[in-house]
Amino acid sequence: MIGVVRLSHARQSFRTFRRPVAAVALGVLAAGSVVACSSGPDQPKSVAEEFASALTSDDVQAAAALTTDPAAASTAISALIDGLGKDEGTFTVSDATESGDSAGTFTLDAAWKFGEGQDWNYSTQGNASKSGDNWLIQWDPALLAPDLTSSTTLRYTPTTGAPPSVLDAAGQPIMEQQVVTLVNLNSAAVPPVDTAAVAALLSPVAPTITATSLSGDLASANGKPVTAITLRAEDLAPIEERLAAIPGVSLAPQARLLSVDKTLASPTFSGLSDLWQEGQDKSAGWAVQQVKQNGTVTTVAGQDGPVAPNIATTIDRPLQLAAENALAGVTQQAAIVALQPSTGAVLAVAQNAPADAQGPIALTGLYPPGSTFKTVTTSAALQAGVATPDTVLACPGTENIEGRQIPNDDEFDLGSVPLHTAFAKSCNTTMARMAVGLPADALHNAALQFGVGVDYVTPGLTTVTGNVPDANTPAERVESAIGQGTVTATPFGMALVAASIANGTTPAPMLVKGQPGVADQTVAPAPTEVTEQLRVMMRETVTGGTATSLQDIPGLLGKTGTAETEGGPAHGWFVGIKGDLAFAVFIAGADSSSPAVQVAGNFLR
Repeated sequence: MIGVVRLSHARQSFRTFRRPVAAVALGVLAAGSVVACSSGPDQPKSVAEEFASALTSDDVQAAAALTTDPAAASTAISALIDGLGKDEGTFTVSDATESGDSAGTFTLDAAWKFGEGQDWNYSTQGNASKSGDNWLIQWDPALLAPDLTSSTTLRYTPTTGAPPSVLDAAGQPIMEQQVVTLVNLNSAAVPPVDTAAVAALLSPVAPTITATSLSGDLASANGKPVTAITLRAEDLAPIEERLAAIPGVSLAPQARLLSVDKTLASPTFSGLSDLWQEGQDKSAGWAVQQVKQNGTVTTVAGQDGPVAPNIATTIDRPLQLAAENALAGVTQQAAIVALQPSTGAVLAVAQNAPADAQGPIALTGLYPPGSTFKTVTTSAALQAGVATPDTVLACPGTENIEGRQIPNDDEFDLGSVPLHTAFAKSCNTTMARMAVGLPADALHNAALQFGVGVDYVTPGLTTVTGNVPDANTPAERVESAIGQGTVTATPFGMALVAASIANGTTPAPMLVKGQPGVADQTVAPAPTEVTEQLRVMMRETVTGGTATSLQDIPGLLGKTGTAETEGGPAHGWFVGIKGDLAFAVFIAGADSSSPAVQVAGNFLR
């Protein structure tokens, strides 16, 4: 805490709060004329009270006119109001004594209220004297505030402590406050900014910046400055002098929360930044500072805020890097979400640049989940007693079911096979036919058991899981059974499905350690034997089904998915479980699940 500073002219006390900074250096202002006061035994008190009233009303000229040096007083009072705030100070006279017929002393009490809990109270001593028929305040800047001089000013400012860090699961900083520099171009510069020279310096850092792109930005700026790029310190250092030397280019440093490793760019960082800012806001204190003409600052009142704690996240940095690297070569929108089934910890959330252009699709992008939804369909069928894993069912290459022509991928035909084989081989016809006899709410309820359709309020994390409406007709159930129709899910939602199957119950998602998400509803988990049977089927998918290209990865369980779209290529999916890791891979417009399976392999290997 900043302690109370006791000065030669004052008694001071204060409490806490914050408000915007305001400060103005002293300058010379013209003063008003002196106000006459009639003679009398209480004149020191009377003139002091008039002075205090004028100060409280922020009436600079009236207060200055009551002093022996109106010009100097006007300058100092104006600076005081500018620095500490209009309508913030209240002045009263608590004592006044007349010494003889032409002199007296008084005590001036000041109370500044900068906001709730931010009070600065002090007292100063003043002198009054009679000059002819007038009583005037002997001007001294220290009458306004303790130790104030003609060469100092006061200002109110909020304060913050040392900025906290955002830590990864290992306790190492993953995000910290850093100084970045905005490279601003003056679109009204004459002559125009040399965009070729600017682009030559910036393109090694940002290859998309060209002289043509910069010229286009300047042409459409309507005279406003254009920020060409924001550079980290290590990127700015080699080119700073040459950039600054280009006419029309200005460099503006700012403090921002950034990832320590600039290759990390998780969608989770936005929510973590918001949490970090909330901590900084709560840690704000305040100070009244005395500023000398040479810029020297001394704090005379105020209080520091509480220390903002570091934010400990569940992000596994090596896994996050692996996820980002696995997506690096994908040209379509793509995302990976990885969770820890036993705790719900968010281990990695990554997406590539095309996905970034659409927003945080890994967490909130809704898409048909295709055959990955067969995990839910099979769970619903097992719970309804429609089949067991060993029930032999038909898997024709294509079949008209309830007016919908349902084909398998490339219309493969397995004949009649056990359900576990139909699952591993991803038979659309088997799943669609099996769903016809399910209750209207069966798929909806089974999805809720795995977290899809549940909303979570999770500190630092904004998510959507998906939506599985009741399928009120057999035709609707046919489409929903294979993850089409009105069924949608996010990559996060499908990762939660995998985590629920791995854990036996849906874990509450958690990004900040010790702060799990809160669900909007309580759903009983699927029966233990059902999730056990699903795990066996997902293992068969890898060892002998549609994901055999991943069979070299020990213990991997999975389910592939291809989701048809209107007017474009199908989306590709893969959901997997490996030990205490559950994840989902999504690639928009991949035309099959194969690219998602390949990305999953790159991620795990």
